[in-house]
Amino acid sequence: MALTNYSASELLTSLTLAITSHLSPGSPNFPHLRFLYLTLGLTVGVTVPALLWFAAISLASVRDVTAIWNTNAFFAYIITVKLYSLKWEPRRLSAVFLATVGVLAVVYGGATSGGGNSNPEVSAVAFSIKPSAPLVGNLLTLIASITYGLYQVLYKKYAALPSDPEELLYDEVPSEEPAIGSIRETPSPSESITLPFGLHANLLTSAIGLLTLVVVWIFIPICHYLNLETFALPANLTTCLVIAGISLSGWVVNAGFMILLGTWGPIVTSVGSLLTIVLIFLTDLIFGAGVATLTMWSLVGCSVIVAAFSVLAYDMFSRGS
Repeated sequence: MALTNYSASELLTSLTLAITSHLSPGSPNFPHLRFLYLTLGLTVGVTVPALLWFAAISLASVRDVTAIWNTNAFFAYIITVKLYSLKWEPRRLSAVFLATVGVLAVVYGGATSGGGNSNPEVSAVAFSIKPSAPLVGNLLTLIASITYGLYQVLYKKYAALPSDPEELLYDEVPSEEPAIGSIRETPSPSESITLPFGLHANLLTSAIGLLTLVVVWIFIPICHYLNLETFALPANLTTCLVIAGISLSGWVVNAGFMILLGTWGPIVTSVGSLLTIVLIFLTDLIFGAGVATLTMWSLVGCSVIVAAFSVLAYDMFSRGS
């Protein structure tokens, strides 16, 4: 509130009006049920891929799960094209494909080179564990990747406000209805409401977190009682701080990701999330084993990911200029 010069009541009123005009145009009342359905859908869309990933990581190899999961950028582009009846654009398709190839190069090339991990002992343990059901794990990861790509596209279509400042990524849609990100001749009511940047996305992120807390905890005592999984309180303060740090970083990542989905759309955002692989590589290079992490495949893969994102970013901003 201090950064936006808005009072709490003004922010709440703006959010209420924007969500009402977006989910229930023309209605004077806040659409509580529709908002609940939207939050439920978003929660399922985030939770299901994550659960499938955790299930797959115990069945398939770390390399396969990592590589297959990061193809969600490719699926996000395919789903976007099909859902909005877009034309296949060679530049965007090539960028998304190259980003996926870059991930494969980093994951598999770095693992087979022998010198691409800052901790060889950990690497040896991680990649020497024999997968118990690699085919099942890979299939689960593939489903998770497709589901996550679908979630990104559907978030932009149904959850993001029409007034989110996305550039013209879908202006070529041959439809009578305005496409996501296109300029309307007559602004809708929600477009005339100015919200502080990221406020709506943060509200949805908080709603997803609250709903997850309310629902997911139910399975904890059930799994504990049936001895499917043993749960216990953290043993010391250090563990508590680590968990708190993970939770805080997860909140930052999820909130930022939701904001970018509204502003950049699923294609650029999904490819942009692959930059985390580049950041991990740089972090390992600076704080890990240094030059021992350098391999030809890791350098090529990271360079390709950065180049692919740069192409999409240039394409996005050039459309808006």
